[in-house]
Parts: sequence; structure tokens; C-alpha cells
Amino acid sequence: MSKHTFKTEVKDEFFSILDYWIKYSVDEKNGGFYGTIGSDNRGQGTNKSVVATGRILWGFSTAIHFIKNTPEVALHKNLLPTLERLCQRAFDSLKNDFWDKSKGGTFWMIDAKGQKSESKKILYGHSFYIYGMSEYYRATGYKPALEMAQKCFNVLIDKFYDSEKGGYIEGYAEDWTETDDYVLAKGISRKSMNAHLHVLECFANLYRVDKSEKVHFHLKHCLEIVLDRIIGENKTRMTLFFSEDWKPQTKAISYGHDIEASWLVLESAEILGNKHLIERCHKTCFGMARDAAEGLQSDNGMIYEFDPETGHSNSSRDWWVMAEAMVGFYNAYQMSNKVHYLEKSENSWEFIKEYLIDHENGEWYGGVTPDHKITSQTKGSPWKAPYHNLRACMEIYKRIA
Repeated sequence: MSKHTFKTEVKDEFFSILDYWIKYSVDEKNGGFYGTIGSDNRGQGTNKSVVATGRILWGFSTAIHFIKNTPEVALHKNLLPTLERLCQRAFDSLKNDFWDKSKGGTFWMIDAKGQKSESKKILYGHSFYIYGMSEYYRATGYKPALEMAQKCFNVLIDKFYDSEKGGYIEGYAEDWTETDDYVLAKGISRKSMNAHLHVLECFANLYRVDKSEKVHFHLKHCLEIVLDRIIGENKTRMTLFFSEDWKPQTKAISYGHDIEASWLVLESAEILGNKHLIERCHKTCFGMARDAAEGLQSDNGMIYEFDPETGHSNSSRDWWVMAEAMVGFYNAYQMSNKVHYLEKSENSWEFIKEYLIDHENGEWYGGVTPDHKITSQTKGSPWKAPYHNLRACMEIYKRIA
């Protein structure tokens, strides 16, 4: 495959995904966006998550930014009024339905009609609230979005930041009291790789539009926590869960998160602009991509996870893992100029085209088994939104261009 073909195909898929979410995600009956979209492209009256809604806002916003700032896709400017209207809709839902006006912070879930249904205050959810709001402001200059991003950031720092041991606590009850159930983890696992990776991502995106000392401090702090604690000095894999005082709670390997972090961590250092951390991240992130390649299988799919202690593996080839593999290996190619990483990126795309994209109805299936049977036909869910796949297509296009 030539780079020109690769670039053209991911551009076309970017707009195909975007068109899908424009057509099928809007909940006209109850407001906001559907919590679930089935294989028949019909929205369902299920709970709606702050994660998916934040990702929807980010997806539509980044599309605006991409179209406005990429001359080669200028013919898609006719989409801008629609995208801006949908961004406003997502903003309204996040501000009016998800934000806890009495106790601060964002609810994890609301029901189909917009009433809170899972009211825990989860770090991961706050990160995507900030991510979506900051991108909306970055794309359009809509100041209320920046104000909500900053408001959520201040709550995150006030409530989740562990000033004594470093990093950020996983979650609390609705009233900010202690809980032992943080949705992504439970019990002693008070800090996680997954939450810190996306907190890093949201801090980096906020720093693009807010260069304040406070945002700078926490972006740098979170990046150093990821490098020092979650990856570790001279290591290339992330630990998934920790106790509050950073004792590892598992030895499982998440190939999908490792390949995702291999480019997100470097990007965060570049946004921060710290020369020392950029140099450190180049070395660390290349090693992460190199070793994450162990998760690739003979069909060019990447398995989700492997636990060396139990020998158990999650061998599903999930949509988000394959999207991140496409970007992570291309990033490794850019860092090293080694062609086999370019081939791994292209092979990931070929796998996606053959097994994950629904060429008839649009969007991607949730994943496939080792023998390529579809594991989930749901197109949208509390976790599945125009984020990993939309971003991957845009990233590859920009990197080739």
C-alpha cells in the first residue's frame, strides 16, 4: 500500500464515521445523544455515560478543527454548521444533565431522560468532560466551553489529586465521601493506569488553550507519574492497577493500552514543551511500541490483554485496540524510520477494513474473536463513541500529510 493510498483511505473513513454519528446518534425524543446504538443503527433508551458524551463532543469538535485547518479537506466545510450545532447539543447535555450543581463534579451516568442514574464521581469520567470541553473551545472559541473545562479541572484537582503520594485517586461517592467501588476498579486498587493515561490526555488538551501555571504543573506532574510509576524507569510496559501508595496490584499486560500510550505520552510531552521529558519519552515510547508488538497475531490483529501469572489472555481483536495500533506503530515508524513499523500500521488498517468496518451499515463492530466472529455489533455504547477510530484516521492522515 502506498502512503497516498493509506492517507486517502483513512480520510474517507474519517468522514464516513463522522457522517454515521451525525445521522444516528442524536436522541430527538429525550435530548442529548443515545446511550446505545444497535447494529441496525437505531438508538436505544439506555443509560448515557459522561465518557461517551464527552467523546462525542470531542469527536465533533476535532472534526471542526480538522476541516478548518486542513486545506485538502476544505470541500467538507459545508459540514461545519451541523457540527457546531451538535457540539452545542453535547455541551448542553454535559452542563445541564451531567454536572452536579449542588456537590460539584460530573455524574458517571444519566438515564435516557437525563436524570442521574449512577452518581459516583469517577476520575475517568472527569477526564473526558475536560477533553471534550477543551476541544470544543479549541475548535470554535466558544468561551463557555473553556469555562466548563476549567471548572471541571479545578474540581478534579481539588478532589482527586493526591498531594502526598502523587497522582490521582480513582473515585468517590456522589457526595465525595469514600467508596470502595470506583467503576473501573475496586477495593485497594485506588489508582489506575487507565485513568491516569486519560487524565494526562485531557490535561495536555487543556494546556493547548490554557497555559496557566496550574495546568502546566498538573500536566507535568501527571506525565512524570506515568513515566515514573505507571511505566517505570527503563521499562516498556504499564502496570494496570495500584494501591494508594503505588504498590502494584497486578502483572497483567494490556497491549492495547501500551500501544495507545506509546504515542499519547510522547504527544503530551511535546505539548508541554519540556525538552528533557520529550527526549525521555522518545526512548520510552519507542520501547513501548516495540514490545507491544508482541501482542500482534498472525492475522495482524492485536490481542487485548495477557496475564503472565495465570497464562490467561483476552484474545479479542477489539476496535479500539486496532485503531490505537494503527497510530502507535506509525508513530514508531516516525521515531525510528524503520519500515517494519510502517508495515505494522498498514497491516492494522488492513485488518480493520477486512474484519471491523461494517461496510454496509457504517461504523465499526466492537471486535472479533481469533477466528473473526463478531463479538459485539453494537455501534455506540457508554464506552463506544467517535473517539478511538475517528482520531486514528485523523492522526494517520495528518502524519502522512
